Amino acid sequence: LSTNEKERIWQSQTPPYLESLEALLSDGPGKVIEKLEDISMLKVRESPADPPQFYVHSLMDSAERQITDFPHPYPSLKELQKEIVRYKRDDGVDLQGTLYLPPGYDAARDGPLPCLFWAYPREFKSKDAAGQMRGSPYRFTGIGATSPILFLARKFAVFDGPTFPIIGEGDEMEPNDTYVEQLTASARAAVDEVVRRGVAKRGAIAVGGHSYGAFMTANLLAHCPGLFACGIARSGAYNRTLTPFGFQSEERTLWQAPETYMTMSPFMNVEKIKDPLLLIHGEDDNNSGTFPMQSERFYSALKGHGVPSRLVILPHESHGYRARESVMHVLWEMDTWLQKYCAAEVEGSNGQKQEDAFAKQ
Repeated sequence: LSTNEKERIWQSQTPPYLESLEALLSDGPGKVIEKLEDISMLKVRESPADPPQFYVHSLMDSAERQITDFPHPYPSLKELQKEIVRYKRDDGVDLQGTLYLPPGYDAARDGPLPCLFWAYPREFKSKDAAGQMRGSPYRFTGIGATSPILFLARKFAVFDGPTFPIIGEGDEMEPNDTYVEQLTASARAAVDEVVRRGVAKRGAIAVGGHSYGAFMTANLLAHCPGLFACGIARSGAYNRTLTPFGFQSEERTLWQAPETYMTMSPFMNVEKIKDPLLLIHGEDDNNSGTFPMQSERFYSALKGHGVPSRLVILPHESHGYRARESVMHVLWEMDTWLQKYCAAEVEGSNGQKQEDAFAKQ
């Protein structure tokens, strides 16, 4: 401190590994740490193909000792292909998302796959903040119980977390003042990117999301007719007049910004929706903005306008789904919906070609 000199004592290994510090360790309880060499580090090392493992790293001699050897949790997807894709919106905003492809897939040989987008929009006050890189391409791919990445096993391309930034620059502009315009522009940019890469084709791309991502999904079907083959909306809110005192980062009330609330509500634009939409909701959802009534009323409006739709209510579930029966049923519902309305769009042109190619792997 007296000299203000800096010394780097450790940094993460070079790619393809990612390391992170979990804790600082000493030799035992009550030991007085007098110098840096008295400390060891507990760190985690991972890569896209290797699950996180714990190591003890000595600062005295940089020796390390591996203390865990966890097996790969899903060996059949160990060779999945993962890439952080960067592209631009038509207004110049930098976008990104993580593109996952099934093991053994080759776009030139196998042709386009049915594709699933899974996203969640976020608000920003500047284009620079919206375009920042999030996450690391070297992190291990963890797959949750209802993760969209599971659909790699069904030979889908999965575009996970494509960014949908909603930007309001300056003091006079709020992000949601142009929510629909920015949302649809981001969606078209993402579709253009996966089609350009040859991993998906127009008319065979589904979109889905949970909570605010479900709200996004319904809005995309309303304002981008024909861009997506179908949608999956889980535990969402669709009528913003039922959340009149604000939602997400929107601090204005319904009475202060009635036009914004109405424009952003898929319920108020349901006559524009033509593409199939699957709604899933927990019966006991206690999240203040997503009571089950949101899905029930929206489903009634969809059916009243002749939209192919299905409402699934999960008993005893809240905003997220935890029971094994619920999780398995959600996956079955999603798979059935995607096979009917998305995968069928590519089977006629190159489905047999894909099946033969994957069978050889």
